[in-house]
Amino acid sequence: MLVSDATPALLVLADGSTYRGWSVGAMETAIGEVVFNTGMTGYQEVMTDPSYCGQIVIFTYPELGNTGVNLEDEESNVPQVKAIIARNICHRPSNWRSTQSLPDYLKQHRIPGIYGLDTRALTRKIRSVGAMNGGISTQILDPEELLRQVKAAPSMAGLNLVKEVTTRETYEWVEPTEKEWEFRAEGNATAEDPLTVVALDFGVKRNILKRLASYGCRVIVMPADSPPEAILQHNPDGIFLSNGPGDPAAVSEGIATVKALLEAQKPMFGICMGHQILGLSLGAETFKLKFGHRGLNQPAGLKQQVEITSQNHGFAVSEDSLAPEVEITHLNLNDRTVAGLRHQTLPLFSVQYHPEASPGPHDADYLFEEFVKLMRTSKS
Repeated sequence: MLVSDATPALLVLADGSTYRGWSVGAMETAIGEVVFNTGMTGYQEVMTDPSYCGQIVIFTYPELGNTGVNLEDEESNVPQVKAIIARNICHRPSNWRSTQSLPDYLKQHRIPGIYGLDTRALTRKIRSVGAMNGGISTQILDPEELLRQVKAAPSMAGLNLVKEVTTRETYEWVEPTEKEWEFRAEGNATAEDPLTVVALDFGVKRNILKRLASYGCRVIVMPADSPPEAILQHNPDGIFLSNGPGDPAAVSEGIATVKALLEAQKPMFGICMGHQILGLSLGAETFKLKFGHRGLNQPAGLKQQVEITSQNHGFAVSEDSLAPEVEITHLNLNDRTVAGLRHQTLPLFSVQYHPEASPGPHDADYLFEEFVKLMRTSKS
């Protein structure tokens, strides 16, 4: 597409900063928290990850859309981002799996975007000042008017977005037909003696469910506000706490449910939001990070061991608030924030990052195997 044929678009941040570029996707106005993702791949998985609900994502990789989009790489049924920001957009993808171009995909789902900006400068600003609300529009090109709408939007702190993305009904995950390009770890359990896992859905990614199923688990997905009694009626061998968007401290019903489930002493594994909610249920506190961790090469580890991990979160568990019986298993090695927890007497553990990847490295896939071993030990 020639720039002369493109529609002008406007980006305004809450501090009054104004950026002009070109429209891609839907001709809409979107308001949300502006964050950045540093991954070189995986834009489709990022856009459909429910953890990005309510956010406008800056992609730092300089060109987006080269491989198009396809149904297999979606982490949920529809895109979850409010809007996207890119340096350049490819309108003619080239990939054997592609079924649609990125611009057409965005238009189909009414997701606006802006491109033609210096995304490196914009990312440096967010790193310096912190994540903040912003607005993208092709309809409102007056910066003052768009700024008024941005300032009227709620802050991410204190916002419960889980209710917007959780499943409305309980369902059993059905593993799709395996594709030859999908990652499968060696030594996966068979279905001869399946373990029943109830996944509490705070905004779960499909690839998490796939990984649990690939390790021989029968996965029952339940709404985030499910009462403990309904969860335990399934007689689960383990309980999984999923990723999700927003402020974890605002998910009061989920925290109360997990607190009650602790008494059942069922094996429990949490990822991202699930890690934070597990920490909150154990008496810890969470806080908002300046600009969060969103990318595919974040180092995490402890005691001379390092994993390169996929991360996507804007909040963290406060180390100083942890009870004595809760030990830290991983730290984010960039800023030393808590990245993993384990209870010393109860069968509970969690990580702040994403061992299921999609996109990202598979260094931490062993955590699913640890969850399976914990369930089999408790079952025997």
